[in-house]
Amino acid sequence: MSTNLDKKVQLEYLNTIDVPPQSPAQLHKQASQNDDPTIDSWREIWIKNQKINHEKFGPFGEKGIGKLFNEFNLKPCIIAGSGPSLANNIEDLKKKGNIPLISCLHNFHYFEDREIEVNYYVSLDAGPVTIEEISEGGSQPHEFYLERTREKTLLAFVGSDPGLISSWRGKVLWFNCPIPDQRVRDAHNSVERFENFISNGGNVLGACLYIAKAYMGANPIVYIGADFSFSGASHSLQSGIGMNKFHAWDSKYDGKLGQAMRTIDAFGNKVYTWASYYNFKCWHDSIAMRCPGEFINCSEGGTYGVYPEGLIRQIKHKSLKEFIDGYNLYQCMRHQAEHPENASEDVGHGLPPQPKLFF
Repeated sequence: MSTNLDKKVQLEYLNTIDVPPQSPAQLHKQASQNDDPTIDSWREIWIKNQKINHEKFGPFGEKGIGKLFNEFNLKPCIIAGSGPSLANNIEDLKKKGNIPLISCLHNFHYFEDREIEVNYYVSLDAGPVTIEEISEGGSQPHEFYLERTREKTLLAFVGSDPGLISSWRGKVLWFNCPIPDQRVRDAHNSVERFENFISNGGNVLGACLYIAKAYMGANPIVYIGADFSFSGASHSLQSGIGMNKFHAWDSKYDGKLGQAMRTIDAFGNKVYTWASYYNFKCWHDSIAMRCPGEFINCSEGGTYGVYPEGLIRQIKHKSLKEFIDGYNLYQCMRHQAEHPENASEDVGHGLPPQPKLFF
């Protein structure tokens, strides 16, 4: 199967495998192996932030994401991570029409610069880094992007940095996370018992997935920017971006591999990643293997659903253009539908009019 049919370079996806090398339980266990260090590092910050956010912006229950329940029922939804593969298909994303898009907040400047319509932005991190990430890599000053938030809706974890919420000028809806720590849960409940829970695997794209599927009812779920790795040869061939880039734009993480591990992308080419990001990928793989529905990877690269043995069959791989065309192709019949007296839009080369047929 090839991708990027409208580009000179065509890459072949790996073969599909019926039986994955790891079971969903094994993948979930691997994805959870860093839970305890993460909780120990962030416990007091989550508690402090939730209390401040409640005082300034609460109560959460009156503005919870439960209000979005069923919004995308019987519809597809594209969820956007911040991986380097976004550069592969950003032009195709402009043609998505009314297909809903939920994005990680870090993509804000990238999508705003390219006039991509986003239904919801999602923030999970509790640190102040989320504020600068709104504009990091953008073409405009930070204030420009803050003003653009006025017409946008942010879906935010109750433990988000209060500075981010203060900076956001548009609507904010809240969610909580089922953090497996009694001290955090007791502290949060003592302020407000708020249980619009989002399971997320410790990553914001996981939160996007859970919101789209568990609350909004979307199916299929379409991934873009889901690399869980630095850029490699596939990215260079497809979009011309350099090696070992962390995002589709220039960022402070580029080339800083540190304690990296080597793996392969969907085309079998070598890429580097961090253990934490490989664990995120394992979490998303496990969801596709145990949750009913369709999961489609349109990242056109990256490590989602990828193993040395091949691509797990629970996740389909195709170009974003191919996916969007499947929803928009019927538009070619508009003239015939609106002009039943003449099914031909034009006559060319002196030939008699020929009706346009769908297939």
